[in-house]
Amino acid sequence: MRIIAGSLKGRQFQSPHGYRTHPMSEKVRGGLFNILGDIEGLSVLDAFAGSGALSFEAISRGAKHATAIDIDKNAHKTAISNVRELGIGDRIKITQANVSGWSDNNPKAKFDLVFVAPPYDDIQPRIVEKLTKHMALKGLFILDWPGKVESPALNGLKIVEQKDYGDAQLVFYRRVS
Repeated sequence: MRIIAGSLKGRQFQSPHGYRTHPMSEKVRGGLFNILGDIEGLSVLDAFAGSGALSFEAISRGAKHATAIDIDKNAHKTAISNVRELGIGDRIKITQANVSGWSDNNPKAKFDLVFVAPPYDDIQPRIVEKLTKHMALKGLFILDWPGKVESPALNGLKIVEQKDYGDAQLVFYRRVS
């Protein structure tokens, strides 16, 4: 895998082996960041982070800091190794945890961008809903959702953009008020 744009453009990184994560394709990742535009100075939560690809891309494009969370041991080891290789340890925190438990233990943590990419074979709508509390007041919640599954309505949020990529879709939410 590689970083598409920004200060780390073209740098390679590894993805975890096995079936427990579903790496976002470069096409979808590129589409996501094209929609976001300028993210200079923003904070990022990367839930179900896998390799950390979304965090790496965000840091490369100027995000101030990223927190990447995944419960999978192999994903965690891969993400830590990637951070070391990319030399971005001062701007990213990699945490091995269940995202629901992390959320319970960090109830006041707020981020400008919240990326949520649950495993497609266990999309966990209850946990997706729970993670909305980590959006900053004017933040954006971005959900990577299976392409053939209706995107969820999330309490207090409205869909502001939705892009279909066949087997995946990106759904962008903002607070209603």
